[in-house]
Amino acid sequence: MNQEEKLLWDKILDFNIDDPASSFTFTNRLCRENDWSMEYSIRAILEYKKFIFLVCISNVPQTPSDQVDQVWHLHLLYTQSYWIEFCRDLLKREIHHGPTKGEEERGMFKEQYESTLKLYHTTFNEDPPTDIWPGPDERISQIHFTRINRHKMWIIPKLIFKK
Repeated sequence: MNQEEKLLWDKILDFNIDDPASSFTFTNRLCRENDWSMEYSIRAILEYKKFIFLVCISNVPQTPSDQVDQVWHLHLLYTQSYWIEFCRDLLKREIHHGPTKGEEERGMFKEQYESTLKLYHTTFNEDPPTDIWPGPDERISQIHFTRINRHKMWIIPKLIFKK
């Protein structure tokens, strides 16, 4: 990292995504909505911050892991925090989240994701944690998610038989 990037990374790292005046914080909500532990949620937020940093230092589009994307989606709902405090005041730029246009973009997103993993390694001098950043094939193949009210529905995982 050059000096300018280091200053930006330090600002992103220091950004408090939780409202200290709230009894139900962003991190609490992230835990609840994704059925994640507090420890995992905190790690996912750090990886989200790393992803945003990569977006800021790159001149090509980046693709997040699903876990990082979940943090990003939730942060977008906190409009004041995301658009004003984070994008305008801290990053000094808008970072938009564009929706996929469908199956025809799968190859492009896989390439972007592979590029993101390489940039991560180059920038942070380490491989991204695989429990938050799975390999490209797994990332692109596991895209069929449905929001479920667990107070009304039972969830029974599918059995996977290996050949």
